[in-house]
Amino acid sequence: MVMSPELSAALLGQRIRHFRTRRGLTLQALGDVTGLAPSQLSMIENGQREPRLSVTTRIAAALDVSFAVLTTPEAPTPRAALELELGRLQSSDLARANGLPVVEVRRTTPDDVLAALVGLHRALAQRASESAVTPEAARRAMIALRLEGQAVDNYHERIEDEAASLMASIEHPRGPLTHRSVALLAERFGFQLVHAEDLPASTRTVTDLRNGVIYLPPASRPGGHGLRSLALQALAHRVLGHTTPVDYADFLRQRIEITTFAAACLVPRDAAVAFLRSAKSERDIALEDFRDVFGVTHETAAHRFTSLATRFLDIPTHFLRLRRDGSIVKGYENDDIHLPSDTDGGIVGAVVCAKWAARTAFEHRARSREHYQYTDTPRGTFWCSVQTGTAESEFSITLGVPFAHAQWFRGRETTVRQVSNCPDPACCRRPARSAEMRWRDAAWPSAKLGEHVLAPLPTGRFPGVDDGEVYRFLDEHAWMFRQTDAERNDR
Repeated sequence: MVMSPELSAALLGQRIRHFRTRRGLTLQALGDVTGLAPSQLSMIENGQREPRLSVTTRIAAALDVSFAVLTTPEAPTPRAALELELGRLQSSDLARANGLPVVEVRRTTPDDVLAALVGLHRALAQRASESAVTPEAARRAMIALRLEGQAVDNYHERIEDEAASLMASIEHPRGPLTHRSVALLAERFGFQLVHAEDLPASTRTVTDLRNGVIYLPPASRPGGHGLRSLALQALAHRVLGHTTPVDYADFLRQRIEITTFAAACLVPRDAAVAFLRSAKSERDIALEDFRDVFGVTHETAAHRFTSLATRFLDIPTHFLRLRRDGSIVKGYENDDIHLPSDTDGGIVGAVVCAKWAARTAFEHRARSREHYQYTDTPRGTFWCSVQTGTAESEFSITLGVPFAHAQWFRGRETTVRQVSNCPDPACCRRPARSAEMRWRDAAWPSAKLGEHVLAPLPTGRFPGVDDGEVYRFLDEHAWMFRQTDAERNDR
C-alpha cells in the first residue's frame, strides 16, 4: 500500500485499533474474518508493518467502515494523537542526540502522563529551534536592543554604578588603566589571566570557572591594547551575574552589557565627565584627546562619548562604524540624523550617503588626522569628526552632532561642507545619465553573496561558539591548574 505522507503506518494502525475495539472485536475475531493471523494484525496496529492495499480493504470491510474512513489521516481520539506524537518525538534525531530514553506507552499509561511527556519534548524542540539562530532572528534582536539603547541615551546607570564601585575598591596608578591593574581586578574575583596561542577560532576569550582562569589572545598580537577590554568583558559576566543565555536576544544583551562595563572601567564615568566638561568649557572637545588621556581605541572613545554626552553634557550625538563600501557595521543616534535603515528599522548593512563625512573621509589625504566636515541634510546640518583605519579591511569611525553643538568641538572651523539629499536617489545612488546610457546594456556584474547571508549561525550554549572546540581547548590547558582538594582549602 502506498500511503499519503499524512497517513503513516502508525496512524493507520491507531485507526484500525480504534474501529476494532469500538466494534468489540478481539484480534483473533478480526483475524478470523480477514484471514490474517492475530500476530500479524498486532504488528499492523502497532505501526510495525505497513499492510498492502488489498489487506487494508479486507480490514475495512470486516470493521464495517469505508476504505476512505479507515484511511483518513487524522488521529481517531485525543489519546491516540498523544501516543502518535510521542512516538514521533521519541524517535527524532533531537531526542537521540540528547540521549533521552524511550518511554513505552501502555494501555495503563495515564493520559496526563502522556500529555506531560509530549509537552516536555515539544519544549525541547522549541528550545532547539530558537537556538538555531538565523541572521533574520539576530537582526530583529539587534534592532530591539538598539532602540532600547537610544531610549536611555545609551547610558546604563546600573552598569556604570557597578563599574565605578569596583574601580573605587582598588588602588591603581594615575592615567590609563594598566594591564597590571586589570590582572589585580581579576584576582579579586578569583581569576588569573593567561594568554593562549590556541584559543578556539569561534571565541574571543574562554573562562575556566573550575580552575579560575581567563584565557586571552597572545599579548604580542597586534592591537594587544584591546586585551584589557577583553579581560574586563570576561570579568563582567561574573560582576553582572550573567547566566547562560536563554536565547539570542539574551546573548546580545549580555554582549552589550559587558562591553559597556569594560568601557566604564577603562574610561571611568567621573573622570571622563570631568575631563569632557572642562573641554566643553574651553570649546575644545576633541575625540583624539579623550582617546589618548584614557589610553583606549578611537572606537571605544567615540562610543564612550555617546554614553556620557547627552546625560552629562546636554549634547545629542551619533556614532558610526562604516566599511569602505559605506555600509554600517555599528551605529547609534539620538540627534535626529536619521540613519538609513530597512523597513523594520535595522541599520546594519545599510549604506549611508556617499556625501556624508563617514564616507568622504576615505578620500581624505592625511589619514593620521581627524577629518572634519559639515553636512547639510533634509533633517538639518550636522558636524562630524571622522577617523579612518584598517584592520581586516578599511573602516571609518564617526562622531557627529547637530550644527548648534559644533561650537563645543575642536575642528568646528572647518570649511569642508557637503550637501546630502538622500534618501532622494538623485543625490548619490543614481548613476550619471551619460554613464547609464553607455553601460546599461553592456554591463553584467557578478555580485558577492556571503554564505553567512543564507546560513544559520552555529548553535551551542552560546550562539556562534563551537562548544566542542572550547571543551577540547579547556581539556588541553586545565591540567596545569588542577589542584587537590587540600590545596584548594588552603587558599
